[in-house]
Order: sequence, then C-alpha cells, then structure tokens
Amino acid sequence: MVVLSAFFQSALVFGVLRSFGVFFVEFVAAFEEQAARVSWIASIGIAMQQFGSPVGSALSTKFGPRPVVMTGGILAALGMLLASFATSLTHLYLSIGLLSGSGWALTFAPTLACLSCYFSRRRSLATGLALTGVGLSSFAFAPLFQWLLSQYAWRGALLLVSALSLHLVACGALLRPLSLAEDLAMGGPGAQLTSLLHHGPFFRYTIALTLVNTGYFIPYVHLVAHLQDLDWDPLPAAFLLSVAAISDLVGRVASGWLGDAVPGPVARLLMLWTTLTGVSLALFPVARAPTALVALAVAYGFTSGALTPVAFSVLPELVGTGRIYCGLGLLQMVESIGGLLGAPLSGYLRDVTGNYTASFVVAGAFLLAGSGVLITLPHFCFLATTSRPQDPVTEALDTRVPLPKEGLEEN
Repeated sequence: MVVLSAFFQSALVFGVLRSFGVFFVEFVAAFEEQAARVSWIASIGIAMQQFGSPVGSALSTKFGPRPVVMTGGILAALGMLLASFATSLTHLYLSIGLLSGSGWALTFAPTLACLSCYFSRRRSLATGLALTGVGLSSFAFAPLFQWLLSQYAWRGALLLVSALSLHLVACGALLRPLSLAEDLAMGGPGAQLTSLLHHGPFFRYTIALTLVNTGYFIPYVHLVAHLQDLDWDPLPAAFLLSVAAISDLVGRVASGWLGDAVPGPVARLLMLWTTLTGVSLALFPVARAPTALVALAVAYGFTSGALTPVAFSVLPELVGTGRIYCGLGLLQMVESIGGLLGAPLSGYLRDVTGNYTASFVVAGAFLLAGSGVLITLPHFCFLATTSRPQDPVTEALDTRVPLPKEGLEEN
C-alpha cells in the first residue's frame, strides 16, 4: 500500500508540474508578460516543494507521515483553487508557487522517506515502480490539460486541477509509518542534521543533484513553447510531452530493476543516466524535423526517468536509513536552488536571444556538470569489499520495532 500511495502521490505532484508547460503559453497571453516572468510560477512551485521538504521531514519524524501528507494535499488543492481567480502574476506566484508548492513539500519527501524504510534489498525497484506515476500522469495530463484549456479556458482548467490535487489526501491516508532500530541509534532530528552537515559525500551528492535539478525540468516548462516557435500546433506539441512521458515510464522501471541487479555502487548508473539526459537536452535545438524531435523526446524521457529512482536509492547508501527523513529533506531544500533558478534562466535566455537554443544547451550543461561531481562519491571508481556502502548501524535496517496501537507517531 505504501508503494501504491507513493505511485499516486508522485503522479499528482510531478505529473502536474511536468504538464504545467501547457499553461505557460496561456499565462503569457493572458497577462501579456515576458517568458522569464511567467517562468517564475513553476520555478517557485518547484523550489517550495524542495526548499520546504525539511519541514515536511521534521513534522513526519514527530507526527508520522500520514497527517503531514494529508495536510499537504489540502494545501496543494487550495493553491490551485485560488489560482483560478488570479488577476496578476503575483497572485499566481502566491497561490501556485507558494501555497501549492508548500503542499507538495509536505507530500513528496515524507512519502519517499517512508517508502525507503519499508525496503532495504529491492529499494531501487520499489522506488522505480512508485515513481512510474510521474510518467503515466505526464502522459495523461499534458493532452488532458490542453483539452481542458480549449474547453474551459485556463481558469476552469485550474479548478479541475485543484480537484485532482485533493486526492493527495487519500494518498496520505494509506501511509503507515515504521519504526526501525536504526532510528533510535541515530537520535533525534537535531543530531541527524548535525551529522549530515559534516558528511562529505552527502555534501558532494547534494551539489551534484542541485546542478542536475537546474536543467532537469526545462523541457516540461518550455518544450511546448519551443515547438510553437517552430510552428507546431498546441495539441501536437503537448502530445510530444506525452511521448516523453511514456518513455519516462519505461526508463523508471528499467532503471529500478538495473539498480538492484547490477553489482557495484548505484551512483555509477546515476552518472550514466545523468550524462545521457544532458546530451539529449543539448541536442533539442539542433532537431527540426518531427521525427528527430520525437526521437529526442523518447531519449530524454527514458534517461530522465531512469535517473530518478537511482537518485533516491543512492541517498540511503550514503547516509543510512535512520537518517533518511532528515537527509532527503535537507537534500531537497538545497537542490531547490536549482529548481528556482532553472526555468527563469531559461526564459531569460529566450527573451535575450529570441529562441530557446541557448536555454536547452545551458540546461544540458548543468546536467553534465552534475554527472561530473558524482564521480567524487565513495567507491565510484574502485570496487569496494561490498556492493553497498555500510552504515555503522546497517544491520538494524531489517529490524522492525512494533509500534503501539495508539500513538503511531511516537517513538
């Protein structure tokens, strides 16, 4: 049930974020603003989802993930509801960016951290299956949102997106927290945070994912606009995002299986997928023919989807499951810098140059830089005595401590 909850949660959070490029063109026309300013809507939402993750992690450590995720679902739906009444970009910054972004912050990190506590041997596959919700929803939401825009305009479409987001409450209700012996050995959130701040591999890994995050979302924000610059109609342009989403789905499952099957550090697979994603992004401006663009969309979808489950699987190997809530929250907070700056930088380059060529090339360069930092992680270049780095209390990973029937949130 935890995998099922994570599946729908990832669909309702990142499926909406990835399909938001459909609204981008509508907002530019409705508010007569430059692309850079409109890009801040998605960027603030992504940044809030990540920057607020430590809050969601800390609350989950104290109260358990269930009430935290349910509260996040209410905030995400409320933000979309208020956005439908917006009369300026500032309203959209506050409603979608700040309010919905805060709701996403309370849902994603606690759910993924809870999932990591349930699996120790097949963690990559479980994470990959859970995150296939992103690919399926991206495939469905992009054309669905485009159809809703054609039928109900952007205000009516946002009302229906709000109704979809409310289902995050049900996802939270499915979560049942586990208590591990390692949790007791690691101490409270303060002690865990202090140890993470002095953890060199975790610091370098955070830098790598921040660089990756800066360019990762650019196609989902600006690919539709780029295709319309090439005289594509809106619906086929949105459908290309769906093609990428299908490939993304396959990539997540394949990568999750490979992460558990291939010996050696999972970081090697992450570096491979990150490099290929960066190359595919940089090649988007070169493609002009529809077949070439479809091929690049398939390549980008597969590799960008493949890097996601292994990215979350590397973290428990670095910090241990006992610090996964704080580790994931802190990681998401720092990498929010990339999410905040990526889309506005891409929009700024579009305003300056008149096209999206520089935007996609720079996005690809950020991912290639992140893959370079991954090489510095422990045991990357040499085989260790074990295929998985060990934590001082790793043996506690599979030890389940029964919880009292009342007060599941108490340790």
